[in-house]
Amino acid sequence: MVERLREVIAPSVKKLLFVILCMGLATASASTLAQVYPSRLIRIVVAFSPGGVPDILARVLAKELQGSLGQSVVVDNRPGGGGVIGADAVAKAPTDGYTLLMGSTALAIAPALYSKFPYDPRKDLTPVSAVAKSGNVLLVHPGLPVKDVKDLIKLAKSRPGEMNFGSAGNGSSNHLSSAMLNQLAGIKVSHVPYKGDAPALTDVAAGQIEMMFASVPLAMAYAKSGKVKMLAVTTPQRLRLLPEVPTLAESGVPRYEFSTWYGLFATGGTDSAIVDLLARETKKAFDMAEARTQLTNLGVEAALSSPAEFRKLVNDDLERFARVVKSIGLSLD
Repeated sequence: MVERLREVIAPSVKKLLFVILCMGLATASASTLAQVYPSRLIRIVVAFSPGGVPDILARVLAKELQGSLGQSVVVDNRPGGGGVIGADAVAKAPTDGYTLLMGSTALAIAPALYSKFPYDPRKDLTPVSAVAKSGNVLLVHPGLPVKDVKDLIKLAKSRPGEMNFGSAGNGSSNHLSSAMLNQLAGIKVSHVPYKGDAPALTDVAAGQIEMMFASVPLAMAYAKSGKVKMLAVTTPQRLRLLPEVPTLAESGVPRYEFSTWYGLFATGGTDSAIVDLLARETKKAFDMAEARTQLTNLGVEAALSSPAEFRKLVNDDLERFARVVKSIGLSLD
């Protein structure tokens, strides 16, 4: 009887020991990888053209990481598809922490715009750290007979469908900013898509269209010259750079909030020890006085976070923008 029990139990024990050994080797392998990381060049993919906020943030970070980690760090611009092309390249990269992505809120908007999407933003990208945040500024032509948002809403309600807002294109942040204003304020202002912020803003300044939501640097440049009038910002609190400009929420649209974030991602499945290291180094990089000054010059504010906090922000925005896009019936298929 005892001999029979040995025969039955022995194979099971061997299998259990084998599984435990494999798990131990896998853990040791991941731990070793994290300990030697980085041992070669790191690439930060930017899903947009050179010169924009994500590109400049990536270059600031690359410089600091190169110094603190002792390895070369390069920036690789891969624009196109509203950020989808660059993000997809990182989503399909090896999970070793050597291919990173400097992304923006556009990554949370894009999946809602297509019925078929090349990657799963929740599984195929690992949020490392938010870096900075900003918002858009509601601008109108200076000749428009309004002094604040309440006046603008009143005018728009008296002229349903007759007024126009410009944007950088269908599905852009300023398009959705305007669509949210239409919904929450109960107005009907028509959308005119342009190929970028600059041409849309040029037409606002010329009086060809009445309004648009623009990034802070562009808004400040045009407002300073008197070409446009700033009415409100989309963020939940007033911006430090524009303390005199009220939020939309305090201007008669109480539930309005649209913030733009910029942050660092790794490929989905990257070892948590590597992600934590990158998050710590990112915080150190943007805590430096020189980096803070560059953020201010860009019209954005530092908004550093832990990987868990950033993941929650991204997931919340994926859900929120999916609702907004569905409500306005927008599709780029």
